[in-house]
Amino acid sequence: MNFRTTRREEIDINLTPLIDIVFLLLIFFMVSTTFERKSAINVTLPKASQESTGGRDEAIHVAIDARGRVYVNGRALPDARHATIGQGLREALLRKDPSGRTAAPVLIDADAAASHQAVIRVMDAARRLGLFKITFATRVLEE
Repeated sequence: MNFRTTRREEIDINLTPLIDIVFLLLIFFMVSTTFERKSAINVTLPKASQESTGGRDEAIHVAIDARGRVYVNGRALPDARHATIGQGLREALLRKDPSGRTAAPVLIDADAAASHQAVIRVMDAARRLGLFKITFATRVLEE
């Protein structure tokens, strides 16, 4: 009888390939992740309800009809160019507060058939004047 003890080899686990795979997965997820992009124009969209939103008298009313004509506080602007809209908003703002320190909210009342570009042009002109409180007029849809 042979009772010799056989010497076993020590088991060794190589972790290098596992670490390589983990780093590759980390790089893949970092590259493929999309980051949050914030818009330059902040817009507050109201809910369409029968309740009054309040504060409509202090707001600068901008209306855009189906043909793209722009009206500021009921006064028609000669054209819908960016500079003209900015000048109309500036005059309306100075009528609300002669010191020009108070930033009044802008209420955009756009026709459903008005172009998206016309609305964006008004929003951009308001943003350039420092008018960041922009809201849209809505009407209650009857079911």
